[in-house]
Amino acid sequence: MKFKSFTNLLWIILLLTFSCNNNDLNNYPNIVYILADDLGMGDLGCYNSESRILTPSIDELASGGMMFMDAHSGSAVCTPTRYGILTGRYAFRTRLKSGVLWGSSTPLIAKETLTVQELLKCYGYNTACIGKWHLGLGWQTLEPNVQLSENWREDNKKIDFSKPVTNGPLHTGFDYFFGIPGSLDMPPYIFIENNQPLGIADTITDTGGRKGLTVPGFEAIDVMPEITAKAVEYIEKQNNSKPFFLYFPLTAPHTPIVPNEEFLGKSNAGSYGDFVVECDATVKKIVETLKKKNLFDNTIFIITSDNGSSPHGFPINQEIEFNHNTSNGYKGRKSHSYEGGHRVPFIVTWPGKVQPGAQSDNIVCLTDLFATLAEILDNKLNPGEAPDSYSFLSALTNKATSPQKRGSIIHHSLNGDFSIREGDWKYIDAKGHGGFTLIKEFVPDDSIQLYNIANDPYEKSNIFNEYPEKVNELKTLLEKYKEDGYSREIKIPGRE
Repeated sequence: MKFKSFTNLLWIILLLTFSCNNNDLNNYPNIVYILADDLGMGDLGCYNSESRILTPSIDELASGGMMFMDAHSGSAVCTPTRYGILTGRYAFRTRLKSGVLWGSSTPLIAKETLTVQELLKCYGYNTACIGKWHLGLGWQTLEPNVQLSENWREDNKKIDFSKPVTNGPLHTGFDYFFGIPGSLDMPPYIFIENNQPLGIADTITDTGGRKGLTVPGFEAIDVMPEITAKAVEYIEKQNNSKPFFLYFPLTAPHTPIVPNEEFLGKSNAGSYGDFVVECDATVKKIVETLKKKNLFDNTIFIITSDNGSSPHGFPINQEIEFNHNTSNGYKGRKSHSYEGGHRVPFIVTWPGKVQPGAQSDNIVCLTDLFATLAEILDNKLNPGEAPDSYSFLSALTNKATSPQKRGSIIHHSLNGDFSIREGDWKYIDAKGHGGFTLIKEFVPDDSIQLYNIANDPYEKSNIFNEYPEKVNELKTLLEKYKEDGYSREIKIPGRE
């Protein structure tokens, strides 16, 4: 694309603002970010000694790096968390005030919003996204001037799958993309490579989730092996001359629960547990490939989950049957305002930088990736850039140049209910759990809720009547976060 002179000037200003230094490419670490889909803290042996699922590869990484014990997603469901990871912004600052996007939804990341991958590209990184996107795509339609809505059943019929998407991962700063549009139970069921849909979704099938348009031959059970192979292939193409960022959002263990045959019976938690074992095997392949290419020692390797485990993937009756607590004892599950909805495993290895076997009680949010990488690159973020991101580099290495302490964390439930965590205190500005109706724990009838997480990590005692001043303080702080909006943005040339 040929830019106008004004756009070129903005690009130059942007480069100067970033203070990029491509002469130090060999000194920048590679970054591999694996985001499991609906993986619970209690599923991993390193977090739960009583887990009924064997996860030796993830456990080994935990022993070789740092486990964060108080890590959280900004939302208790898929799309908002993914938006926060890549932008350093809470998704409630967008049009998405509750719920998630669909496979046919329009893009959520605005053209003027700076992303992690754009920041890294400015410093010479190769960037790739392989796996589940779930942040909306610029689909072209069969008829001109057709506007897609959030009615996925009707929207799927309007898409022209022969044409490239006009707005997708590559338009947000990734050099390469291979994956699926949304969750593995959301049509259209189709792979996309870079901007091009691979095949025509013209067959109605049920992959184990919602019945919808599917490319002939597409099977849910094939997706994890396919994206794993693509991730391995991508790493094999990298070398030590240029750093890379691989954002690898898995499609498992989200429903449909479809572990491949070699993993059947490998856990003591049924097919869900077997699917988690398959995730662990994927992690093993990625680590082995990095080591084979002599890249592992200069790689920041992060494993986490987009939210708590889903009661759809591992129902409560199965939890009882297999004696496996996927939420690690925390109240609630995916979609809920409670800890089980948004407290997630978060493991970071970085050989020579992060002490093996370390644990951190620092409160971190998945939005914090942006500021942490910016500090590693010695990039001074401007106001409005990743406003909800705080660097946790000092927690990793104790050698940060400008240590930052995270302020409050805002949590968002499936229904759009807000809660805020400030230190030991957590305030839920709503009645109930805020998500799916399936929950085994007691839910108070009060209109609002207050918990002291240090004294009551499992949120058994609602104490809002006992601390009215704390309730008012946190409600006021929450409203400030909601009202501020952080309207200042950096314009990104080439994203018109």
